[in-house]
Amino acid sequence: MTSPSVEVMPAGRARMSPRKRAQYSRVVQYGVLAAVIVGVALSTDWSNMREQVFNLDAVRQMAPDIPQAFINTVRYTFAAFAVAFALGLVLALMKLSSVRLYRVLATGYVEFFRGVPALLVVLAFAFIVPVAFQVKFDSVIVTIALALGMVSAAYLAETLRAGLQAVPKGQVEAARSLGMTSGQTMRGVVIPQAFRLVLPPITNEIVLLTKDTSLVYVMGLSIPDYELTRLARYTLNNVAVGGLTAFVVVGIAYLMITIPLGLLTRWLERKTGAKGHI
Repeated sequence: MTSPSVEVMPAGRARMSPRKRAQYSRVVQYGVLAAVIVGVALSTDWSNMREQVFNLDAVRQMAPDIPQAFINTVRYTFAAFAVAFALGLVLALMKLSSVRLYRVLATGYVEFFRGVPALLVVLAFAFIVPVAFQVKFDSVIVTIALALGMVSAAYLAETLRAGLQAVPKGQVEAARSLGMTSGQTMRGVVIPQAFRLVLPPITNEIVLLTKDTSLVYVMGLSIPDYELTRLARYTLNNVAVGGLTAFVVVGIAYLMITIPLGLLTRWLERKTGAKGHI
């Protein structure tokens, strides 16, 4: 009886270890990345880029207006967040209410504002709401805070609702057994603990709001009220050469806001994660 034949792998393959294959894979990936970088660098018109995108004269022309636009962006962000957090907390409590009507209204609000583009809401508050309700917002900050805050509240409501539901029921029962009312339990036990759980996603929402302030350019702001993106558009239209440089400068300014907030988010995630369950 003949013995079954055994397939012998090539010696080269047999000797290649998983570690060696991983090293080859990394070399290939780095080689592809280097080839892409070199290709982009060689195909770029650097002289035109220096004139249009990295023009120092354009930077000097817009430099006096950058601090005010930066401050306006921060003001609009935190004004909108104040509205969003207050309204989002109310909506979250309504969604957890035992009253069906509250749950329906809160769900309808959340679904509506999560489904409508934020730009349309900004346009509505700038032009439609004053006409429809004969209401004139004298403050630009109020208009922006209401428009962006109402959109952000729909997302914060879901975040806060999840945080409220994550608080162990045992702690609620313990508070009630001590004689605390439902309102006292919610204010003194549930909300403080839920707030600690949702700090990282709330910080992330502030980052998103910062970028959403770029939508207010459609409101026709005056120069003292310009935020960063509107300043970039104004510079593009009023600088003879190098107008695109404004978008590079504004992009850096946004990063000066969002990167610290991102670092704060990751720090909060580590802090809350290290504490474990409440």
